[in-house]
Amino acid sequence: MCGICGQFNFVDDAPVSRATIKAMADSIAHRGPDDEGFHFDGGLGLGFRRLSIIDLAGGHQPMADADETVWVAFNGEIYNFRELRDELASLGYVFRTRSDTEVIVHGYRQWGDEVLSRLNGMFGLAIWDARRRRLVLARDAAGIKLVYFRVDSGRVMFGSELRAVLAALPARPALNTTALNLFLRYRYTPSPLTLYEGVQKLAPGTKAVFANGRFHTERWYDFVPEPFTDRRSDAEAAEELLAIYKRAVRRHLISDVPVGLLLSGGVDSGLLLGLMRLEGADWPTYTVGYGNEFRDDELDDAAETARIYDAHNEQVVLTREGFEQALPHIVSTLEEPIAASSIVPMYFVCQRAREDVKVALVGQGPDELFGGYKRHLGVQYGSLWRSAPRWLRSGFETGIAKLPRSETLKRGVYSLNVEDPLSRYQNVFSIASGDAVDGLFRPGALQRGAGDSVRACWELLEREMAPCDELGAFQVIELRSSLPDELLMYGDKLSMAHGLEARVPYLDREVVEYAQRLPSRFKVRLGQRKWLHRQVCRRFLPPEVLRRKKRGFAVNVVDDWFRSSLDGRTGQYLVDPQSCMFEILEHGAVQRLVAEHQSGQRDNHKLLFSLVVLEEWLRVDRQSSSRRAA
Repeated sequence: MCGICGQFNFVDDAPVSRATIKAMADSIAHRGPDDEGFHFDGGLGLGFRRLSIIDLAGGHQPMADADETVWVAFNGEIYNFRELRDELASLGYVFRTRSDTEVIVHGYRQWGDEVLSRLNGMFGLAIWDARRRRLVLARDAAGIKLVYFRVDSGRVMFGSELRAVLAALPARPALNTTALNLFLRYRYTPSPLTLYEGVQKLAPGTKAVFANGRFHTERWYDFVPEPFTDRRSDAEAAEELLAIYKRAVRRHLISDVPVGLLLSGGVDSGLLLGLMRLEGADWPTYTVGYGNEFRDDELDDAAETARIYDAHNEQVVLTREGFEQALPHIVSTLEEPIAASSIVPMYFVCQRAREDVKVALVGQGPDELFGGYKRHLGVQYGSLWRSAPRWLRSGFETGIAKLPRSETLKRGVYSLNVEDPLSRYQNVFSIASGDAVDGLFRPGALQRGAGDSVRACWELLEREMAPCDELGAFQVIELRSSLPDELLMYGDKLSMAHGLEARVPYLDREVVEYAQRLPSRFKVRLGQRKWLHRQVCRRFLPPEVLRRKKRGFAVNVVDDWFRSSLDGRTGQYLVDPQSCMFEILEHGAVQRLVAEHQSGQRDNHKLLFSLVVLEEWLRVDRQSSSRRAA
């Protein structure tokens, strides 16, 4: 796990400033505290920071072939690199290291860009073809790693983090209000957008190619999930999934440094611990919570899961004061605003884990793959509801609309009645209606049609969605948008802030492609979510663990704060007319949100927390601009 950066003047091939590339690499030094490296070739400059995980002595980057015609700067891990190494060696390639990076170097020479399709792993990478003066940037299929870039006047600046791109610019780019509108609707900014005008992030499974004075972006990951046509039995499907899980975990445990597990109180990380124990070692586990200060805490449940496997469990206990004090730094670390309240506990549990280990497995993925959220029930059974008489549906929707503090339920019921699938999915994902979010902006601050731009991002996925049933099509958007650009994005940034590599075995390419081909009856059955995944869990976890309530971590914490008072610093952001957000948003509109929430009329805590995160981000951005101007 590392950080990459660079610049390519792809029109005139004018020499790159070495000082600029050094500044870009320095800005992401936290991602790679163990080593740094550079390569310059006329209009091309590559920078690299290394966190040594595999082949500690021989994995220096940027790495080249013996002729120095192909160079690779690579952030991530390739889990099938040993198999690819054997295949390439049989074709005559000679390896000088044990690193997975060299597999990409020789793989590009053998297969060209098709090497990307052969990689099972997580990566954000740059491949420089010196003979053809050609640069390829690529992001892995699941979007676990990131690549940001900006194209301007015939040059591209790129990096694993936004700060690397910004380090190469003379001034901070302008705010993209279209992206801001989407952030307030969905709590994240979908690829390829960022909140900076002209700065993009590669979408999952996408590459950008710069050569011959031109550039283009395209999807390299062309997997279309053709559904299984055989009528496999439940037992057969469970055996298949268990075998795939075992292989994925074994691959993700490959490391030359200590490995641990971020353990929650749920079944996903509990199963992961059980699968890890099959590999015959004692794995340290790390859990974060709020102790007795707030309800829905996971500390006791996680500790009990650790006891089942006799694993040592380290606990991190947070407070509201600690949450508020840490939030500005965490938002700065994220670089893009993400309004998931779990960003704070994630930061601190990674900090604690890094004291002992350099790699930590995370149980992210089964909810999106197998239908673990409440919204998946509506998606699965929505067609039955839409077949009901219109008068019945309208009457029910009217009654639900009168309920206090039931915004999630109201949006869900409204979404069920929307006929167009993409429009329906937009409503399911959003935390507030489009009109409500648009109404927060000051006159003239928002471009017309800004809220519809997410549809353009998702329409690119329609080829993948076409063969799927209703639930499978919805999950394509989750796997290609909300999962990588929200949950995985903050997982990468917050773990790497401490020099910790976070690995996601459930998002192993073999697991994902198998799950996408399964019919929905294996995912949501008779109202039970993650049905097949839970059949595997039954082999490793006792009934009392399987019966545990699914918790949205720290959601109630934030809701309590906004309902009880606005005394804290973050609460004051929402009422202070001098807050930065009110240069863009209407002060009165935000006050109405606050009043509705505190009175109990509406549950606006998600949107209010999004506004707090936005304010923290705007303040960080303003401070950075001021320092640069000075």
